[in-house]
Amino acid sequence: MFNSLSEKLDKVFRNIRGKGYLTEQNIKDALREIRMALLEADVNFRIVKNFVAEVEKRALGAEVMKSLTPGQQVIKIVHEQLVALMDTEDFELKVYNNKLTKVMLVGLQGSGKTTACAKLALHFRKKNLKPMLVACDVYRPAAVDQLQILGKQINIPVISEDTKDVLRIADSSLRQAQKDLMNLLVFDTAGRLHIDEVMMDEVVRLKSFIKPDYILFVADSMTGQEAVNVAREFYEKLAFDAVILTKLDGDARGGAALSIKAVTDRPVAFVGIGEKLSDLEVFYPDRMASRILGMGDVLSLIEKAEEAVDAKESDKLAKKMLKNQFTLNDFLKQLQSIKKMGSLESIIRMIPGLGHKLPADLKIDDNALKHVEAIIQSMTDKERERPEILNGSRRLRISKGCGRPVMEINRLLRQFEDMKKMMKKFSTPQGMKDLENIMGKSQ
Repeated sequence: MFNSLSEKLDKVFRNIRGKGYLTEQNIKDALREIRMALLEADVNFRIVKNFVAEVEKRALGAEVMKSLTPGQQVIKIVHEQLVALMDTEDFELKVYNNKLTKVMLVGLQGSGKTTACAKLALHFRKKNLKPMLVACDVYRPAAVDQLQILGKQINIPVISEDTKDVLRIADSSLRQAQKDLMNLLVFDTAGRLHIDEVMMDEVVRLKSFIKPDYILFVADSMTGQEAVNVAREFYEKLAFDAVILTKLDGDARGGAALSIKAVTDRPVAFVGIGEKLSDLEVFYPDRMASRILGMGDVLSLIEKAEEAVDAKESDKLAKKMLKNQFTLNDFLKQLQSIKKMGSLESIIRMIPGLGHKLPADLKIDDNALKHVEAIIQSMTDKERERPEILNGSRRLRISKGCGRPVMEINRLLRQFEDMKKMMKKFSTPQGMKDLENIMGKSQ
């Protein structure tokens, strides 16, 4: 997500960050590089032109020229302009406990619309609401089956009927939702490989019938500017409220995310960041701008951690660490919490100062976590609590049980012992003082 753009912008900012003062020529050179980086990221050329002009106007002003850290000031201006470019104007999809909210998803075939329906329903189910999915894509082969399978995976009901009449399906869903006291109805609608009048006429009729509270346009970020052009045409017909951008975890250059608000005047509300049904994030322009500029995204990281980690369990674990009673069972629980937060790569790229230093094409293999999990799960409870009893024959048995070589088991046990020694060291008053000194030097 934005890896190529982030790398190019990082090079530009490294050049200006080290300068004690900036000249007009320095700034113009930097802006030329920023312009090229945005165009290569497939951002609409008119938007790039306006963006660079606004940055230049502010960068050549007194706030930069008279600043003690002019390079940092330019970065601050670029950050603020990126936020303004993607501004959501505090759009929020509101769902209430005491009424039914109807949301209709529209878009082209292949944009990830059906999966986005399930992701959205799961997102609100986590907020203790009662969603229901409605299969109104009656033309794409297996679209209804796909939605039913996804609904079953997350235990959310799906309304479908053996008919091509979407109004009849919608009517059934409205009656069922009222009967079951549902809070949210998410309608999956028909898409096409290109915009045509038949499809548009059907979704317009469906809109008139169900009177949705929100219409969300689903755009595939991999298609870049084409997604923006399609969004404009859909907006002219349906006046949708916001956008869901899918596949931002792929090789998307980011142009759609940076252009869509300026072209349609409708904000991005959610982004799909992975294949799992839990991989849907609320879109925050300030956080996204920070990620693009390599500043990380601490707030999203904290939210993911809070969702994945049980607070009471975490307190109990901290006490065990301080008493040096940390076991492989505890280690396994920590691994499982990390897995809930998403891929290791996505977590690392949210860490300030680290994400943009990683190669754009870096792929971190999450299988390493699965292998460690398999090794620990192949042990008995006694072995997990007291790993010192793991002799050669026990390690060989574990190796056969998890399908990993004995060498990997030995390495895991060595790393676990090293970690325990470090925890023991830092649990003493002197160790805590040493840790404070280390943290102070790193800031």
